[in-house]
Amino acid sequence: MTPWTHLDTAIIPNGGGELKLSRRGDEFSIRLSGIRGELMNSRVFGSEQALADLGCERFKSTANARVLVGGLGMGYTLAAALNTVSESATVTVAELIPEVVKWNQGDLGNCAGRPLDDKRSRVYLGDVAELFDNKPESFDAILLDVDNGPEGLTQSDNHWLYSLDGLKAIYQTLSSEGRLAIWSAGPDSLFVTRLKKAKFNVSVRTVRARAGKGSRHTIFLAQKGLAIF
Repeated sequence: MTPWTHLDTAIIPNGGGELKLSRRGDEFSIRLSGIRGELMNSRVFGSEQALADLGCERFKSTANARVLVGGLGMGYTLAAALNTVSESATVTVAELIPEVVKWNQGDLGNCAGRPLDDKRSRVYLGDVAELFDNKPESFDAILLDVDNGPEGLTQSDNHWLYSLDGLKAIYQTLSSEGRLAIWSAGPDSLFVTRLKKAKFNVSVRTVRARAGKGSRHTIFLAQKGLAIF
């Protein structure tokens, strides 16, 4: 079997550890220091695509739709969002770690079809939470895959995003019938309660890491302004 080759290491700000990018043939892997197993693999991306499909489905035909993706990862959520929305849409991806952007601009970007090269893509280099603070912009869909879900894994600062205050700030950032979609490694009933307290209408979906197989992940869908979706 072809061995893995280490390509690069990125330091996560504020003591979040290290991300390590490796390659084996046309397969890429990202691992987090201190955590057993992979954080991401270029062959396992079904739930990342589902995050975008579910989060953006209401805006397929919306002219000039504005989508925010929190977390670039391996680019699959960004790519799926671009494939869902119209040619007049704008999709901003917020990424905290500069090296992750650089990896996606290189060979890793081929895995998801080089979504950063799409003219509709915008990159915000920084914490996605900054976009919900002080001077919020209006987004039709917000897709968050910045950590392992409501229980932060790589960034303790991410806990604010999933707090009641954070969810209320996100609510204010959405357009009148906007939708928030959040990726999680598993279900969390307390988080559903917080979403409802933030005035969202909530649905929880279970999706597979691969089409029809693989680990089961959770997508929290939080709708603003509509009682049924």
